[in-house]
Amino acid sequence: MRKLIFLTACLAAAFPLFAQSLKDTFAKHWQTSQDFTVAVAEAMPAGDYNFKPNPEEMCFGKLMAHIAMANNANFAMVSGLKAPAVPDAISAAYKANANFDKAATIQFLKESFDFCTRALNEVTEEKMHAMTGPAGRQLTGFERLWSYFTHTAHHRGQAEVYMRVKDIKPPAYKF
Repeated sequence: MRKLIFLTACLAAAFPLFAQSLKDTFAKHWQTSQDFTVAVAEAMPAGDYNFKPNPEEMCFGKLMAHIAMANNANFAMVSGLKAPAVPDAISAAYKANANFDKAATIQFLKESFDFCTRALNEVTEEKMHAMTGPAGRQLTGFERLWSYFTHTAHHRGQAEVYMRVKDIKPPAYKF
């Protein structure tokens, strides 16, 4: 019985270290995701930022803006920080399915990743385990961050397909 109590106490004492390690591991991979996503955005020529392979898809620029907007909203939800405002030009293009400017879109994407990194620094162990989101769509903070890591990868992969359709070789992934 004493061994069980001792083992339980050791695991309870080690849990904060594991949680911090988990956050550090996430932060490392988030940086890789940032670098790769921005490289994909930069590799698409400005003249192709409004390209979409079919009418049902978002254009490339809207796809990049979508990544940034979703990440901002969800990292803000977990961290408690206020998400940055979407620049007027990005917001107008997004709502109207209008033309996306490459430089403005990449700037917004970079600022979004910077915000998400700051937000991640504000996430405590308690916030990692707290439930977030509307009823019926609640996730723990960690689940929400992980789901938007996956969301970014999903849409970045979609963007790479757009590039290949245009015979543009996407940057090589580095893990």
